[in-house]
Amino acid sequence: MKRVSLVALCAVVMAVVMFSGETRTAEAVTCNPTELSPCMPAFTSSADPSAACCSKLNEQQPCLCGYIKNPALKPYVDSPNAKRVASYCKIPWPQC
Repeated sequence: MKRVSLVALCAVVMAVVMFSGETRTAEAVTCNPTELSPCMPAFTSSADPSAACCSKLNEQQPCLCGYIKNPALKPYVDSPNAKRVASYCKIPWPQC
């Protein structure tokens, strides 16, 4: 009986861990490239990014690979200036 209870407990713990992961996925950030509009001056020039830019870039970090793969967004998001902005904001550049 104890062995069955231990197996059941392990199954419950695994289910909770898996469910927690799904909950976080459901609450993930919505990828919307217009959220990066505060970064456009820094992306298109040598201007330092604003605090709003760094905040939005951090928020949209999980979306960057998708933006880089989009031909319309790639020139902005995968530019040397964008990488400089990410470095300035202390946001690691994704390895897509």
